[in-house]
Amino acid sequence: PFLKICHRNDPNLNECIKQSINSLRPYLKTGIPALQIPPCEPLHVPQIKINKSVGPVSIKSIYTDIEIQGGTSFILKSVKIDIDNNRIRLKLYLPRLEMNARYNMEGKILLMPINGTGLARGNFTNIDVVAIIQGEHYQSRRTDETHYRVTDFYVDLDVGQANIHLDNLFNGDDILSNAMNLFLNDNWKIVAAEIKPALENTISEIFKTISNKFYSKFPLDTLLPP
Repeated sequence: PFLKICHRNDPNLNECIKQSINSLRPYLKTGIPALQIPPCEPLHVPQIKINKSVGPVSIKSIYTDIEIQGGTSFILKSVKIDIDNNRIRLKLYLPRLEMNARYNMEGKILLMPINGTGLARGNFTNIDVVAIIQGEHYQSRRTDETHYRVTDFYVDLDVGQANIHLDNLFNGDDILSNAMNLFLNDNWKIVAAEIKPALENTISEIFKTISNKFYSKFPLDTLLPP
């Protein structure tokens, strides 16, 4: 009942897949156990590590217990399926994401020293997302049928605006903390550009895992019949 089935020889396959994804969207908040899809609201990210020693941001930081709210409010702008090359390209728009996490950080941002341990909060708005999913076919021993497997999941995030707050910077020194948070938000584009690769890689791996659990459950001819 969750999934609209599309036929691979449908001349309007891209539009059909778009409708199929949109039909799943209301169920993504709480997850769909029958389709191996976990709850996505909030999206739990175990850990993001950033270790940069060159460039304007030179920091060692680790974010844990990350919760991201707002991911299921995406607007799917386009879907492009390349059957011959087992590739799917999605363009999405996210009005708003909210992130809460624990952080530990030490280093320099634009030559300004920064260190602290505590809670991190972020609000991100007007986010354009491009996702490219590369896959392959394989013969399942379990079903003895052809399945699809994701080999590479590429995500590119373009954030329109961001607001970041780090609690307990500089051992709780309020004056230094407030000054640094103002500085971070004045220079958020530089900070975002530096942490973007680690964030994109982490999100890619999460969705690659979710996708492969889903695809392993259903033969290709069930999901995308001729």
